[in-house]
Amino acid sequence: MKNKYDTTQKQDLVDRYLTGQSVSSIVIETGIPRSSMYSWIKKYNHAHDYGGQTALTAYNFRLLTNKVARLKGIIEIINKAQCTSNAPLQQKLTALESLYGQYNVHMLCEALDVARGTFYNHVLRNKRTNTYYSKRRDELRIKVQEIYDDSNQIFGAAKINAILKCNGYAVSEKFVLELMRDMGLVSIRQNAKDLFIKERKKYKNYLNQEFHTTKPNDVWVSDITYFRYNDKSYYICVIIDLFSRRVVGHKISHTDSTQLAKSTFTLAYKNRKPDGTLIFHTDRGKTYRAKAFCDYLEILHVTQSFSRAYVPYDNSVAEAFFASMKREELYRTKFRSEREFRNAVDKYIVFYNTKRPHRHLKYRTPEQAEADYIGQQKVCG
Repeated sequence: MKNKYDTTQKQDLVDRYLTGQSVSSIVIETGIPRSSMYSWIKKYNHAHDYGGQTALTAYNFRLLTNKVARLKGIIEIINKAQCTSNAPLQQKLTALESLYGQYNVHMLCEALDVARGTFYNHVLRNKRTNTYYSKRRDELRIKVQEIYDDSNQIFGAAKINAILKCNGYAVSEKFVLELMRDMGLVSIRQNAKDLFIKERKKYKNYLNQEFHTTKPNDVWVSDITYFRYNDKSYYICVIIDLFSRRVVGHKISHTDSTQLAKSTFTLAYKNRKPDGTLIFHTDRGKTYRAKAFCDYLEILHVTQSFSRAYVPYDNSVAEAFFASMKREELYRTKFRSEREFRNAVDKYIVFYNTKRPHRHLKYRTPEQAEADYIGQQKVCG
């Protein structure tokens, strides 16, 4: 083994590597430590001048490879577009539109000398009209859905794209993925079983339309309704104790948010102080499924119960309350201010809890039903 190599000799060894010889063969042949060889490659792997010509380094090779691929793509685009960069702008845009999704947008615009912003504006504008783009997109949506369904909802964008190409559709995987996201299609995942168990647990319906319970603070039901007054939107959230049908918490907000549901539940929880296992039943609205809200209930050891999708009867107690409030108060009153509207909701709920007889309670009020329960508990105690 030669102990020392000068700069020229080191560069010669690096050039042998850059022209295709492997590090392993150089190390075996010369006896140079592998670490030294890699160190020289890192140090001397740059462009030099040889009679005015640039040496071929690994970096330059990658640049040249990418440039060749781009030029080949541009040539394909020009051949398929059947027009040149000197053609009228509208003709070029129409030609590029037919190739959209098959090639990179940068490459498309470079081929016919069209500004990317101009092309994007053309494509986005034409999405709303009966153009080649919209027709092609609609056709591909149908094909993607067919392949997805035929695979029993297993295939992702890569597999669907491969099948489309076999059937003669020239599209990119990125374009197929975009279509699938627009259509809400998701391929099966490796953790499908874990997700299945989690979803069943997360959205379990513990009531199954059994709206009878034996004590207060055993089951609460909740819902959010929408009411519009004076060109403003209002969302009313209520929580009802299933035993007495009493409204134990309510709030009004201009937005249907997680904060609305959480603040309403916090109010009810502080007022009622449930000491046993509490079930909280709602529909599957995004407000009640929000992670922040679910985590909050989990901290309080409250069990969440959800209605089945598209089955409003699973939460009919809350639905019936809103129907009564709108029919008996909100639709009958012409409010002069937001404050008057909010006061009307507050007063109706007091009326509902204390003065309005309920058929389910044998025509007692919710307040009377709870008072009778407390009296019975004292007698039994």
